[in-house]
Amino acid sequence: MRKLFTLVVLLLIADVQAGEPPTVLIFGDSLSAGFGIDVDQSWATLLQERLAEQGYEHRVVNASISGETTEGGAARINNALGTFKPELIILELGGNDGLRGFPPARIKENLETIVAEAKASGADVVLLGIRIPTNYGTRYTQAFEAVYAEVAESLSVKWIEFFMQGVALNDELLQEDRIHPNVAAQPILLDNAWPIIRATLDAE
Repeated sequence: MRKLFTLVVLLLIADVQAGEPPTVLIFGDSLSAGFGIDVDQSWATLLQERLAEQGYEHRVVNASISGETTEGGAARINNALGTFKPELIILELGGNDGLRGFPPARIKENLETIVAEAKASGADVVLLGIRIPTNYGTRYTQAFEAVYAEVAESLSVKWIEFFMQGVALNDELLQEDRIHPNVAAQPILLDNAWPIIRATLDAE
């Protein structure tokens, strides 16, 4: 997957440098990287199609990596900003941190680093909230989920509570691992994120 990501990045760098339209950068993990499905069927590709259909000139660059954590995202955000110079960043990270039981305070710090660096570059940010299974315990799951609201409030970014709303508990919309969304789920993911994406672009 990392090889595929690297190839996509290399193919897109030339276009970015050639003065293409403003960029929407998706900065996430496997939920946005199109894990287990054809990348052309992913919600990121559907976002590009919707933007074009509704008259937006923006192009979508998907810099998501399967297995990515907020720490990994914080380490590579500056390189992504310098390479793609996005106008908008769609930030979808934290699920892997939660599944590994990482401390919520650390997840929050990493997300705040990413958002702060993005905003300092002049980019807008929208944050896609993630939830984890309840078997991690009420105390941990509540602390984890609260991170997104806290980051959104402290850094004044638009956000949604649950990117996987309508998908996470529906086996018909999940792959066999019962974690990753399948092809049928992709339009739902886009619909979940679209209102804040559109609102942010229209406010620019």
